[in-house]
This record gives sequence, C-alpha cells and structure tokens, in this order.
Amino acid sequence: MLAQQTELPPVYAATLPEPVILAATQWGHGLAAFMFAALVCWQATVRSGGPRRIALTLACALTALWCMLVARYGAGGISSSVAKSLADIAWLGFLFALQPPVAAGRRRPAIIAIYALLGALLLAAIVIKLLPLAFTGSPRIQAGLFLTGQSLRVASAIGGLCLLHNLYTAASPEARFGLGSPMLALAVMWTFDLNLATVAYLINGWPTGLFGLRGVVMVLIAPLLVTVSRLATLDRMRVSRATGFQTLTLVLSGAYLAAMVLTARLLAVVGNLALLPRLTVAAFFVAFALSLFPSTRYRQRLKKTLGRQLFQHRYDYRLEWRRFTETVGQPGEDAPPLAERTVKAIADIFDCPGGLLMLCGPDGGLEASARWNWPSLDPPLAAAGTGLAQHLQADGVVEVERLRRGEEPEAAALVPAWMVEEEEAWALVPLIHFDRLVGAVLLERPREPRLLDDEDHDLLRVAGRQVASYLAEARGQEALSDARRFDEFNRRFAFIMHDIKNLVSQLSLLARNAERHADKPEFRADMIDTLQNSVGKMNDLLARLSQHHRARPDEPAPHSLRTLVEEVVRDRSGGHGIRIVGRDDVMATVDPDRFQQALGHLVQNAIDASDPAAPVEVAIGRRGLEAVVEVVDRGCGMSAEFVRTRLFHPFSSTKDGGFGIGAYEARALVTGMGGRLEVQSRPGEGSRFTIVLPLTALLGGDLSKGAA
Repeated sequence: MLAQQTELPPVYAATLPEPVILAATQWGHGLAAFMFAALVCWQATVRSGGPRRIALTLACALTALWCMLVARYGAGGISSSVAKSLADIAWLGFLFALQPPVAAGRRRPAIIAIYALLGALLLAAIVIKLLPLAFTGSPRIQAGLFLTGQSLRVASAIGGLCLLHNLYTAASPEARFGLGSPMLALAVMWTFDLNLATVAYLINGWPTGLFGLRGVVMVLIAPLLVTVSRLATLDRMRVSRATGFQTLTLVLSGAYLAAMVLTARLLAVVGNLALLPRLTVAAFFVAFALSLFPSTRYRQRLKKTLGRQLFQHRYDYRLEWRRFTETVGQPGEDAPPLAERTVKAIADIFDCPGGLLMLCGPDGGLEASARWNWPSLDPPLAAAGTGLAQHLQADGVVEVERLRRGEEPEAAALVPAWMVEEEEAWALVPLIHFDRLVGAVLLERPREPRLLDDEDHDLLRVAGRQVASYLAEARGQEALSDARRFDEFNRRFAFIMHDIKNLVSQLSLLARNAERHADKPEFRADMIDTLQNSVGKMNDLLARLSQHHRARPDEPAPHSLRTLVEEVVRDRSGGHGIRIVGRDDVMATVDPDRFQQALGHLVQNAIDASDPAAPVEVAIGRRGLEAVVEVVDRGCGMSAEFVRTRLFHPFSSTKDGGFGIGAYEARALVTGMGGRLEVQSRPGEGSRFTIVLPLTALLGGDLSKGAA
C-alpha cells in the first residue's frame, strides 16, 4: 500500500474481524464487477441511444474494471484508484450526453466548462495518486498527497451531485420517466464516495469498514441502471435559471475550496516554508473571495453569462413579466405615481438605476413628465422636437451610446444636445400605442453597460407597448373623470336653470300684479317678502353652481311637515289656487331645503298641468310609520307608459318650453333623504304625487298608539 494505514480512532475502528471485512471487500466488489460487466454486454445488444448508449457502456465497463481491481488489490491500490477516477469521468460523460443540445446540435460553452472543470479535478486526483511513486522514501509527502487526493474526491463528488440535481429538476415530466432510477444510482454512488473520502481525510487513512461496505452498495445500484433504455428524450427541458445559477455557484464554490485545500496541502508537502509566502497565499484567497462573492456587479455579470451560455434566451421572460406587472400595478396609497412606476418597470429589466418619462405634447414633441431615481438629471420641459418623436415611432429604440460613438447619424441629428451631453443617458425607448407614439423613456446607464442586441430591442419594444397601453388607459380614465365632472356640472346647471325658470315665473307674476296693487300696503309688504325670498334662492343657486363653494345641505332632522308645506304653498300661490287639505301635522326626518325644493317642483308641475280654475291640493298625513305628503292636480294626466319610461328621465316633458327635469330632481332629492316618490296618474283625470318619508312623531297624539 502506497498510502500508509494509520491506527484508527475507536469511533472508526472496525467492529467486525479483519477476515470478514476483507471477504466483504473482495466478494462485494467482485459481484459488482460481474453485474456491471453484464450491463456492458446487455448494452451491446441495444441498437438505439446513440452517444448516450456509448457513454453508458464505457462508464459501466470502467466501473466493472475498478470493482475488479478493488477485489484483487484491496483499498488504496494505485490501479484501483486510477480506475475509479476514470470511471467517474465516464459517468460525467454520460451525464453530459443526457444534456440536450440548444441549437444545431451544439451545447452551451458554460455547460462544457463545468464538466471540464470536474473532469480536471478527477485528472488531478489521478496525478496526485501517481506522485507517491516519485516519493517512495518520504512518508510525510505521501501522507500529504493522500489528503490532497481525498480533498479532490470530495470536491468532484459534490460537483457531480450538483449536476445530478440540476439535470433532474430541469427535465420535463416526460423525460423524468425512466430517469429517476439511474439518477438515484449515481446519487447513491457519489454520496457514498463523498462520505468515504471525507472520513478518509479526517483520519488520514482508509476506513476499512466503509470500504468493505462500498462493494455491497455497488451491487445494489447496478440494477437501477437497467432502466436507462427507457429514458425519454430530454430535449424538452424546464430549465430554471435560479437552479442553474445556484448549481454554477455551488460548483464554483467547490472549485474555490478545492483550490484552497490543494494549495495548502502542496505547501505542506514541499516542506517548512517561510511564514510570509503562506500568509501571502492565504491573503490572496481571502481577498479573492471577499472581492467577488459579495459583489452585486459580479453576481449580475455571472447571471448574464449564465443566461447567455446556458439558455436559448438571455432573459427569463416569465420572471421579467411577473416583475414588470407587479411594478406597474403596485397597489396602495403609498405607491409611487403610475408615471414613475412605468419608468421603473422598464429600468429594472436592464438594472438601470433611473429613468425619465417624456410624453407627447400638443405640438407632437416630447415633454418631460416624470423622473424616477435620477436626481442629477435636469431636462428642459420641451425635451425633444417632433422630428425625434417621428423617428422613434418609425424606427424604434435609439441607443444614445451609439450616437456618442458616431453611429446612426440620422438619429444623431434629431436627438437634442442635452441628451447626448448627459453621460449617464443610455437608451431611448419609444412608447407606442396602436401605432401612435404616446411618449418615450430615457434610461440611465446600467451598472453593467453594454450595447443592445436584437433580443434587447424586441424586449424593449414589447415593454414599451405595454407601458404605452397603461399610460393611454390612465389618460382615458382622466378624460372620463373630467367628462363626469362636466356632466355633474351640466346636471346641476340644468337643475339650476329649472329653478331659475320657476323664479322668473314667480317674479313675472309679481310684476304684473304690481301694476294693479302697488298702492296697497299689504301687497307691498308681500312683494318685499317675495323679493327677499327670491334673492335668497338665487344666492343658493349660485352656491350650487360653484365647483368649490357648494351649499352644504343641512343634516336630516325632525321637522314639522305642515310648516314646510305652508311656506311652499305661500311662495307658489301667487296666480293659482293651492289649498292644504286637512289639519293634521306630522314630524318627519328631512332636510328642509331639499324637501321644500322637491315639493316646490311637484307643486309647480301640478300648477302647470292644471286649468287656472282648478286648484292644486296638498295633503299631509301618515301611513303606518311613514309620513306622506300628497300633491294632487286635476290636469291632463299621464299615461302609464309615460310614467314608466319617461317621467323620471331628464329632459322628457309634456309641456311646451319645459325642461323635463322637475320630477327627476324631485325623486333624487326625496331618495337622498331616505324616502321615496310614488305616482298615480290617468290621462284626462289628473295626477297624484306622494312623498313618503320616515315618520318621527304625530303632533298632538301618541305615535305608537296611532300606529296600532
């Protein structure tokens, strides 16, 4: 044995007699050699499989050779160790053959590099195993080489397990059929090798008990490889970029640790060197780790390299789309405005730290609208002219970096000077909605600046169109909101015009009566009271017309309906007879102004529909726990169809010169106080409008007794 066997600690000492362990090692590995040789013969009869079948046959043949050498020479032999490393290289080749080609039968260079790195570690283990032949007289050097070789085996076993995990998780459900058994066999083999090499490194020698058990493990995993012929095609991969990045990180971390261990063991093998070179090497490894692994720029560059080399597309479009929609649709009152969120959504795709949104102005040029995380940028309000806007709409993305290099002279003549002079300006992305330019986003230079390729242009084109649709929808919502405000203004103005018409009718009647009764003191007093009442109503109308000084209605409270009705009747009875039927009075929860306005509309409509000799009746009463006020006329009446389809629709009237909004507004006012408006009408007989309100109390009586 070239690697000297040291005395084992009690925890690792064999509990079985040495002859039993030796027999288990020989017979276990011998049986495993026979089974793997049988697999080779069986694979020779398989006609399909191509490179995968060849790689599997070679791996099984080298594994059978290794098991046979272990059975013959035992643990630690040079020939068996070399055969083990060659077998592991063959199994890596089998995994590589299972990797699908990405295009034209070629595989990504990064995949080849990972497998080459693990293969190099195994070749280094072969060299380390052969080196003791040159140091036969130096036990210390041989011990150091033994530990170095075990370190390399630990690193190669970890790398193989990472590749197994990545390959299995990336396979489609169809490809996993038949893949689980061979992957399990390799996982068990490399996991056992990892534990065996780790224990050997810790005790500086072979653990004979574990070594004897490895033959049994190889016998058990050999049948699992029979299902390799059932492997479905692996061309359809569900590759996860996160899994790929994690696998690559683990492999690089393992290579880094292996390099550290190898360097340390080589320094120990060479001899007692000075302390300064050792500290220099240690400082180099520490500085290398601290400068790369925590670096955001390093991780971003590694991810981009991984995406470019391992995958067909540079971007994980599912992840990018989810992040894009979450950024644009960020909920909550604390969320930034939509304009800033759209800039951030595009900037995050390329890791740009900031951006500027420009929207098309009335003249067709671009105007600065919103800025996200770019405080140093101070663009003019008129950011760009119509020429650049037309160029963006026709030709797409403009790379400012290319303009600084003297490329694209046609676009350079249209881009404003401030944009080119801004060193952090990187790319100008058009926002096109239905083939019309809505605006553009100027991106700040990313952390890893580069020139854009066709895939970048396609992604920016799609993202720009999506952002344009969001902005167009927001503009549409603003226009709809403005239209609704105008509609509300027009609706209130129509109501006010209706009230003004009633005031004009009242004042006209007052002017005609003044010609005959101006000399009477009673008339003059009534005229002054009417004028004051009309001025108050006009002031209320002006307040209602104002957007910012609306007359705030009183809160509903219990009021005497008879008192409110009498005031309305007194105001409206100048030229037409109006009488209050009955002497009852009830208390109802109302807003007096809105109640009188609604009742005034109904009374005025009844007056307009009645003959001058036919008085209008107003009745006050109750119906159970509800207060009712009825306005009855003996006019022309209305048909049931008109009441059902047109009465409460604005601008529908049966009177000449009528606005058709009196009944509509009256119902809206009554409904707003928690009541309802009922109508009964027949053509030629007249109409009855009933205001129903919540009853508060019956004056002069007991409400509960009256309701019984």
